Amino acid sequence: MSRVTSVSLYHFNKNLFWAFKQMGIGPRRFKLTPGLHFFKFLGTGGGEGFSLKPDFSTYALLSVWESQHHFEKQLEENSVYKMYQENSEKARHLLLKPIKSHGSWDNQNPFETDKDSSLEDTSPLVIITRATLNWSKLFSFWKSVPKASKAISQAEGIQYYKGIGEWPFIQQATLSIWNNAAAVNQFAYRSKRHAEIVKKTRKQKWYKEDMFVRFQLIYDKKQKWK
Repeated sequence: MSRVTSVSLYHFNKNLFWAFKQMGIGPRRFKLTPGLHFFKFLGTGGGEGFSLKPDFSTYALLSVWESQHHFEKQLEENSVYKMYQENSEKARHLLLKPIKSHGSWDNQNPFETDKDSSLEDTSPLVIITRATLNWSKLFSFWKSVPKASKAISQAEGIQYYKGIGEWPFIQQATLSIWNNAAAVNQFAYRSKRHAEIVKKTRKQKWYKEDMFVRFQLIYDKKQKWK
């Protein structure tokens, strides 16, 4: 069986300090989980999702698993998942199969793709982008964020988007869910705002490290999540 990726999003109306503490405590508890190959505890951006201002009510746990069975077993039995479930107001679990990736995350590519990975044009897609910014380019990057946020908010075929990240300001990522490949390609190659930002990133060398991953959405399970 091929590896899968999970993204679990948790929203908190209370227990906000507990949720914040897990960014430091959680990895120590989670790292020896059976079947786990890679993981990140992530904060999220406020506003429309891409913002300097953090969203202290929403957190994400991204993980790469040996198989779908390993993820679903740990989701039911692992103490970390159980604590998040007990302390959060609502949750959303995305199970993903990587179909295309390039770049690196912490000097590795944890998202293995099968050579025959393919996707029907009508299938939903999930995109994760991630970058470590060069310190000297922080101002240029964050100056462009409002334009990027506006561009994706107006994109056709976007279902959900959220800024996620390991460290404020310097290590940033995005998570987005799209209706299909056509919607992604329309935004990536025909959006003027998006094209301008991509051009700047390359010309001005904003990133010390970056990664782009396209996933097939296996399922999207929502618990009180509208």
